Amino acid sequence: MSLGDDTGRTRTRLPEAGGDPYGGARRNGRSSSRSLVTVVGVVVLLIAAIAFANRGGGDSDEEGGDSPKAAATAPTGEKPVPAGAAGIPAGFAHDRQGAESAAANYAVTLVSADILKPDRRAEIVRQVFVADKQTSLADRFDKAYSKEFLSTIGLDENGNAAPGETYVSRTMPIGTKVTGYSDAEASVDVWCSGVFGTAGEKTTSPVTSDWFTMTLQLRWADGDWKVDSFAQKDGPAPVPGDDKASTAEEMAKAVQEYGGFTYAR
Repeated sequence: MSLGDDTGRTRTRLPEAGGDPYGGARRNGRSSSRSLVTVVGVVVLLIAAIAFANRGGGDSDEEGGDSPKAAATAPTGEKPVPAGAAGIPAGFAHDRQGAESAAANYAVTLVSADILKPDRRAEIVRQVFVADKQTSLADRFDKAYSKEFLSTIGLDENGNAAPGETYVSRTMPIGTKVTGYSDAEASVDVWCSGVFGTAGEKTTSPVTSDWFTMTLQLRWADGDWKVDSFAQKDGPAPVPGDDKASTAEEMAKAVQEYGGFTYAR
């Protein structure tokens, strides 16, 4: 599900030709002697690697280039991001790191399946946006996610899929970039991948994936980072892989069994 600053929109792609999703030739077994040699070789290499790592020293602490580095959650000792009202993370640090955390978590929320449900949407608007923008944005969301729009993606007026089907909209932030920062305001780009669509045997909108970048304008208000406005554009997207599509049952089961994450820098 892709969401812009002004309207909601969805993409539809018909499923490709069927086939055995678990097909393919069975790999030939190796001889027992060759397997034993391989296992011994791997163990020897592993022991050598551990010994080398334990030696320490060298110039391993030096970092080259200006590329962004992955950062552990709360590496500076800032408090972890707790869950706020409606289960949405809140209580972000009043610094650049906190702004990045807020932007990543809000991107997940704003392109979720919950945003399509009127009751949950009202909670999201109250939790995510600055107070003076809540009324106008609530009206715009309601118009964008009208009964007619929801019907086009196979959902009823309450944002629910038909019996036996599961609507999927999950967003995974890949990285964040602060493009402007002050103690009162911040602008953060969040590069995301996502999956969206309906898992069902008869759906015309099967679960597919997309890549997009959300730009969130944040404001420090009421002791937390809140969204003042946001926009979305496509990409950057990699060349599609050759992964075999899962069945509707597998996708629905994955959504039910795998929970999401809270993101922090």
